[in-house]
Amino acid sequence: MLHQLAAARGSTEAVGAKLPALHFETMRRIPEPELMDDDAQARAYAKADFSDAHQFYVRLFGDTFQNKPTKATVLDLGCGAGDVTFRFAAANAEYTFHAVDGSAAMLRCANEAAKEHRGLFNRIRFIEGFIPGAPIPGRGYDVILSNNFLHHLHQPQVLWETIKQYSRCGTLVFVTDLFRPAMRGDAEAVVDKYAANEPDILRRDFLNSLLAAFTPREVEDQLRETCLDHLRTKTISDRHLMVFGEMK
Repeated sequence: MLHQLAAARGSTEAVGAKLPALHFETMRRIPEPELMDDDAQARAYAKADFSDAHQFYVRLFGDTFQNKPTKATVLDLGCGAGDVTFRFAAANAEYTFHAVDGSAAMLRCANEAAKEHRGLFNRIRFIEGFIPGAPIPGRGYDVILSNNFLHHLHQPQVLWETIKQYSRCGTLVFVTDLFRPAMRGDAEAVVDKYAANEPDILRRDFLNSLLAAFTPREVEDQLRETCLDHLRTKTISDRHLMVFGEMK
């Protein structure tokens, strides 16, 4: 889960920057638990400093969609403890958010954090539920976000099908996640590079997230299978990718 740690502790390359040659087919994916539902684990995650990484995602959204709408209703899938949601709300004063997560422990952290964001909270509704089937109140959202959620899913197609279900023509889609390194040793090297001084629980979760992540080619296959291949996939650092575009 602690994929943000990598970006928070090290630089994230600019979108479109030339990256080292990557090889994606060597190591088999090792799924991790879909939920971070242990209170101690959720609180350790919520208390970690991901400010640089989370603010980077907000800037990247603005850079990617330079003609984004001034006013929008946003669906945030896999919102976790809510820090990214709060930052998006702060940067977009006329956006309202339905933020969904399946972990009660993470949403407790989100609602506690909301006390520090009273000016934003009236524009954010946190919703507990699994996809598919979460009690999402809207349809035809203007923007659909998902930050570092895809790799948790044992059946990744549920994310793309949910995006199809709750979007409309012109909906902006912005999904970011880790991608899986070629070998376990490469994943361990990433953890050592970006999380050498972090607590063991965070290092463990970061490694597990890297091993559970999908390769860019796998993500492109998922998009084709769900007829979403008009969305673009791009590597944005030595460990992150994004999927972005407008729904047709």
